[in-house]
Amino acid sequence: MDDYKQIVDAIALSMGAAWASGVNLYAAILVLGLLSITGNIALPETLHVLNEPVVLFAAGFMFMVEFFADKTPGVDTGWDAIHTFIRIPAGAALAAGAVGDVNPAVMVAAGIVGGGVTAATHATKAGSRVLINTSPEPFTNWAASIGEDMAVVAGLWAALHYPLVFICLLIIFLLMLVWLLPKLWRGIKKVFGFLKRLVTGKKEEETPAPTQDAAADAPAETGLEPAEGKESA
Repeated sequence: MDDYKQIVDAIALSMGAAWASGVNLYAAILVLGLLSITGNIALPETLHVLNEPVVLFAAGFMFMVEFFADKTPGVDTGWDAIHTFIRIPAGAALAAGAVGDVNPAVMVAAGIVGGGVTAATHATKAGSRVLINTSPEPFTNWAASIGEDMAVVAGLWAALHYPLVFICLLIIFLLMLVWLLPKLWRGIKKVFGFLKRLVTGKKEEETPAPTQDAAADAPAETGLEPAEGKESA
């Protein structure tokens, strides 16, 4: 029974760290590091680096930068684009380290799955921000950013205290993404298509449907030359 609980706890911590990294990497590091140094949780030795003051200071500084960048329309999209190359590998590394130094194969597997979870979460966050930015007012950005920060804290808290509940919710979340991501992608294509037309000044060309009169006027493709007029007798 204890072995089963340890496995569930390790999976929840690994996937929780990966999921949270896709939303806000610096908040995830801060939450895990602060909970560890205050004695509220015991991180595996492979994640003891999060206890280091220099790591916590760096994460705290970057969290403050992201706190303001994430609430500015347009800037948040650029920030997310840059962090595609930061959140995903960092989330994979945290997921691999969260399972502990038990087996290199298990760590690699956790890193692969964790990287996928981080990528899916990051894509959802970044894609939804592009659509939110179609609204000129900043309040939706503020609400989305604050909600994401709260979700990181609540998600990690659930992963650490109610691991089975978190794992079930994560599975539901990933299943919803199968339905949601294609819709987000279509919405993003429309937004960038509109911006392209706005910059170039070109309007979207519409191909008119052929009418009955046009079809009647079109010559039939019979392969024969048109008949010459008959000479009068």
